[in-house]
Amino acid sequence: MSHPRTTPTARTERAQDAPSARTHTGENTPDATATATATATHPSLTDLRHHLTAHLDPPARAWLDHALDEAAAHPGLHGPISVWELRLAEAGRRCGPAHADAARVLILDAARADTDALTRVYFQGTADERRAVLHALPHLVSGPGALPLIEDALRTNDTRLLSAAVGPYTARHLAAHAWRHAVLKCLFTGVPVDHVADLPRRASGDGELARMLADYAAERTAAGRSVPEDLCRVLDLTESVTPAAPGTDHPHGKES
Repeated sequence: MSHPRTTPTARTERAQDAPSARTHTGENTPDATATATATATHPSLTDLRHHLTAHLDPPARAWLDHALDEAAAHPGLHGPISVWELRLAEAGRRCGPAHADAARVLILDAARADTDALTRVYFQGTADERRAVLHALPHLVSGPGALPLIEDALRTNDTRLLSAAVGPYTARHLAAHAWRHAVLKCLFTGVPVDHVADLPRRASGDGELARMLADYAAERTAAGRSVPEDLCRVLDLTESVTPAAPGTDHPHGKES
């Protein structure tokens, strides 16, 4: 038997009345469902290469092949600017706006760009190059060392940069408090929450996020503004609880 859907008002009121009914304490351990969802939304390097091979015209494919070979032959940082950094700047013109992000990510990978190189490209590059760095982070950086780049991007109001900033690297490494504010920032700026990687897992059972969402919904309602449907979607996710893995007392980890 189906159950009636709770209205947005009822959900926000319930979250305000009982925010402590669900607790979330920080980083979570990925499960198979979360990994599958992230893979479908955020393509692998192999997927990117296959996509570009299929969609670039012959001159663009030839340019990309040369750029990748060049980056692989001269990886890392060299002097004021490396040759592969010049190719990053050319990617939009050579591959077209629709494919430039993917081309830049592949060039960064071929150049074996580490955190220092990615940081230089991010802070010295254009908005397009910054976005490519953010997309490349989950492929190139294994630890939390590049979080300053994520934190910088989350301070902007550039919605394309914000969309890139809430990808798998952020889902994996950003602390719970900052991650909640990143979700709110998406709602403030109109970035669809579909861009937030691993959202169901990280939002699951998060009572503090539910409280923040309820407060935001109440503010909008008081101002005579509509409550975004994405807010209701995330609020629904906070009402679910991910089962603990065997032998795990706290399925959501522990917030530092």
